[in-house]
Amino acid sequence: MPRRVEDWLRQADKDLKHARNSLNDSDFEWACFAAQQAAEKALKALYQHLGGESFGHSLLKMLKDLPKDVKTNKDLLKMAAELDKLYIPTRYPNGFDWGAPMDYFERDDAEEAIKYAEEIINYAKSKIS
Repeated sequence: MPRRVEDWLRQADKDLKHARNSLNDSDFEWACFAAQQAAEKALKALYQHLGGESFGHSLLKMLKDLPKDVKTNKDLLKMAAELDKLYIPTRYPNGFDWGAPMDYFERDDAEEAIKYAEEIINYAKSKIS
């Protein structure tokens, strides 16, 4: 299996840029989703750097399943859990009883998601470099 650490990190950075652009365009649901995706790709890069693979989309599970010498703190686990909550309802109207995702996500949601993604990306990069 080829190692694609750098590709995953580059895409994580691009997804984070997309999240910021979506925030600026007031597409808050997409900013939230792109932030989740950015963090996910950074963690997948970390797993590849460590010689493994990570499957699925749960950031919390990815962080909890890291080897003991790479474990993280509770704050990062909380951020991951918050980002995990954005994976489905930011994209699908049936994530809610009424309305579309654009009716539910606000600027502060997007700002928080981007901040959390930045923290997770920085953590992953610190373990890779």
